[in-house]
Amino acid sequence: MRAAALNRRDVWIQRGKYFIKEYPAILGSDCAGVVTEVGEGVDQSWVNREVLVDPSKNWGDNPRVHSAAYTILGMPEQGAFAEYVKVPAANLHQKPEHLNFEEAAALPLAGVTAYRALFTKCELQPGEKVLVTGAGGGVALFAIQFALAVGAEVWVTSGSEEKIQAAKDLGAAGGANYKQENWGKELKAQAGGFDVIIDSAGGEGFVQLVKLAKPGGRLSMYGGTTGMIGQINPAELFWKQLSIYGSTMGTAQDFAGMLKLVTDKSIRSVVDVTYPLEEGEQAMRYMEEGKQFGKIILTVG
Repeated sequence: MRAAALNRRDVWIQRGKYFIKEYPAILGSDCAGVVTEVGEGVDQSWVNREVLVDPSKNWGDNPRVHSAAYTILGMPEQGAFAEYVKVPAANLHQKPEHLNFEEAAALPLAGVTAYRALFTKCELQPGEKVLVTGAGGGVALFAIQFALAVGAEVWVTSGSEEKIQAAKDLGAAGGANYKQENWGKELKAQAGGFDVIIDSAGGEGFVQLVKLAKPGGRLSMYGGTTGMIGQINPAELFWKQLSIYGSTMGTAQDFAGMLKLVTDKSIRSVVDVTYPLEEGEQAMRYMEEGKQFGKIILTVG
């Protein structure tokens, strides 16, 4: 191990709120490092290669939804917040040369989630207008970068003016602060409406997202940090012919597609802060505060 990245699921597992509870557990789903040993029958040329790891296991045969046996590295399997980690050889991928270990470790879970939501589910096309909620989180930032990389126009929401400005510095056209009254109307006045919306929050704000969707729009949700969705007018869904998708993580094909996009477009992960492995608890508390813009990384060695 050279670097590992935190995800919100690590905090949930530590709190005992994840749907799997198998303790004691080594957390960590995202990692990059150097292969030191491979099992019998595995191509020996992997030894000493710099790699990152696809954290998914047992997706299954249906590309539309994962199987009941699907798991993610970091519970129930022991995870990446360690000096060494053991994974299936099929989950190893060559580290993109333009990324350092910290940037590579930031990529897997958040990157594949953003890629699947944008391209596999919403079938984003160049020139379309995209809204990404919660700018600052790992998935949201990759969604912004990926959409920009294929020629989409990107707008964001955040509860922080500083994060909106940081997203604009990445190339976003503009944004709205969802803590302000009538933010949805103000955003519609600025941007007009959106072909694709990528959301991590749910809650009452999702009602505004439905209003902001253009006719024929596609909405993909990968999280629900603000809880149950409020009162949506069904007529807005059927008259505008909207499509709403649930999405999280991705298939091996999604992962490969994501890595190709990152490599072809030389996309670099946004890293907020790094901690040494032995300060992992401080890193977890920093993530809990929700102030980061980009990924939180643990360095090893």
